[in-house]
Amino acid sequence: MSNLATHSAQHAVSFSEDKIQEEAKPVAAAATARFRAYFGRRHWFWRAVIATTGSAVITLSVLMLTEWLMRGSVASWQQFFSLSHRPLWTTLALVFVTMLLLDGLFGRLWQSVLVVAPVLLGFAWFSQQKGMYLGDPLYPSDLLYTRQVIDLMPLLVRDRPLDAVLIVLASLAAIAGLYFCWRYFRRSMPKLSWAARGARLAVALPALIWFGSISDYSSFSYIRDRMGIVPMMWDQKENYAHNGLVVAFIFNIPMANVSAPNGYSQERIESIAEYLFPADADDGLNGVSGTHGEAIVPVAVRNDDKPDVIMIMSESFWDPSRLPGVAFDEDPIKNVRANQSGHVFSPEFGGMTANVEFEALTGFSNAFLPYGSIPYQQYVRRPVPSLASFFGEQGYETRALHPYRQWFWNRGSVYENFGFDKFLSEENLPELMKKGHLASDEEFTNEIIRAAEEAEKPLFLFGVSLQGHGPYAPSRYPDSKIKVVTDAGSAVSEASKGSVRSYAQGAQDADINLARLMDWAKKRERETIIVFFGDHLPPMGDVYVESGFMKNRTASRVDTADHMMAQHETPLVLWSSRTDSLRGVGTVSPSFLPLYVLEMAGLQHPYYTGFLGKVHQEYSVIDGHMLLDKDYTPHAGWMQQPSIPQILQDYRQVQYDMMFGNTYSKEKIFPFLSAGIYAAGDHDNKEQVTSTKY
Repeated sequence: MSNLATHSAQHAVSFSEDKIQEEAKPVAAAATARFRAYFGRRHWFWRAVIATTGSAVITLSVLMLTEWLMRGSVASWQQFFSLSHRPLWTTLALVFVTMLLLDGLFGRLWQSVLVVAPVLLGFAWFSQQKGMYLGDPLYPSDLLYTRQVIDLMPLLVRDRPLDAVLIVLASLAAIAGLYFCWRYFRRSMPKLSWAARGARLAVALPALIWFGSISDYSSFSYIRDRMGIVPMMWDQKENYAHNGLVVAFIFNIPMANVSAPNGYSQERIESIAEYLFPADADDGLNGVSGTHGEAIVPVAVRNDDKPDVIMIMSESFWDPSRLPGVAFDEDPIKNVRANQSGHVFSPEFGGMTANVEFEALTGFSNAFLPYGSIPYQQYVRRPVPSLASFFGEQGYETRALHPYRQWFWNRGSVYENFGFDKFLSEENLPELMKKGHLASDEEFTNEIIRAAEEAEKPLFLFGVSLQGHGPYAPSRYPDSKIKVVTDAGSAVSEASKGSVRSYAQGAQDADINLARLMDWAKKRERETIIVFFGDHLPPMGDVYVESGFMKNRTASRVDTADHMMAQHETPLVLWSSRTDSLRGVGTVSPSFLPLYVLEMAGLQHPYYTGFLGKVHQEYSVIDGHMLLDKDYTPHAGWMQQPSIPQILQDYRQVQYDMMFGNTYSKEKIFPFLSAGIYAAGDHDNKEQVTSTKY
């Protein structure tokens, strides 16, 4: 022991024989005492070898469990650990030095596993669950809506009580186990000397800082390439499959930042405005051809009798008759089918409603934002042009309606930045009758009618329904009279048939209430325009696989055009009480809806009908994974090409300018903003309704 004390500065562990003797008395502590005694008697070199080997074994074990849990596939797991071009060794080294760092901070050998293992295994489980229901892995941005997930848990508990009980029991067991393990490690693991702690920090900190320096996915790194790391930000499934959870997750952290597109400047924005408003045109405003050959002026109303505009995004609304081998005794969406204008190509599947909403209200595209990002949560922090701010400038009352909580998807703040006068939500609506645990479409429609009848001026209302939200337990609508019939020999199970019946009942309720809204609008003196569309396909999981509609439980992000359209199309109705439905729209991105809304309303605007009109003359769908031109010719992987078409470059420039840049576009492309109608300083003057009853 005297030799140990003499070289304590070099030793990896400080050791007290007296303490060991005291702890060795209880039988339960005997094994621990023997380990500490053995460890303490070794030469400092061998103690370092034992500590390092133990950390390496723990790291490998945790990483193997993490990748197995995330992937859910033995074949994919084996590939990651066996193929030489995968960054296995890099990941091991990264986790290893992280554990060294934490051990140095905690002052106990191997205590870092109690932090690293729960975090990695937890992320892996959530990533696997998200992939099962939404088709995407876990992103850093997902941590922003943890509150949303927790808030929706009661729905899962109602529909899957057994699963909920098992999750609660497993969580409690994990917390208890972690607590007792932490206490055990603090009492039983060898305490690190200050020299040992300093050595770990001296190794780990520079290594982690260096790795951080090569983590910019947008720049090439020779060393990173040699390590087998290949950032595949355009295909996140492959990104996680190739690089593993740890490395792929790290590469997604900087994606919350949106960099200016190449060439962004005031001169570039002015050049875009120039071809909308040529300098030689009369008074600098007229003479520019619109979508249908009419002149585009900054703000022009072609209709003295301004129509009411009601825009409804129906939660998870889709055509269930598209399921192969599945039929119904009656058409659940007969009214939509009779009035259908075309389809919306949703950029999402099974969830992430806010991203579809963002496109439909702003005319901007998620394709120009980082993959997996949520604009409502991450980017809308200042006034952003939208249909609400435009209609507000035209003298409209502008209201948003969603019978749920204002904080969900940050809608309260976002709607204010979009220029809505009022947001009618759970906080200020009367208590609405529920159907299937959520506010019914019937009550939702009643609130739309009441808002329109009480409006003193023309009304623009954007509503997001709630009843259609999943999950779709077979028992959700006990009084449902819809009958589901499957082909003989169909692989669709009885449980899946029950889910289809529940979903179809919800879709039928939405369809019936749309018909009711149309009947009401036909009796009004003021023209009423109704826009109705679904935000994404419903998350029905096994139903898609069993029926043969899809190979997997979720839609593909990268696939052929036919498959992508089948898995992302939702019905679209563009209807007027005076002119009936607009036909032949085809399949369009939600970002083109403002163009159709304003044209039906007899309005023109340099961006919403002028610029978007020019983009739509060439393209129907602008998705981050696939571009469809007007004849639906696909251009897969277009974002990874050395250059993209000029009109899309301009689109990206204008969107960046108004969301993140210096708003050079305001004067000519968004003149209602430059006129001060919705300037950044006007927030205090807008009517607040967060605490008042409607």
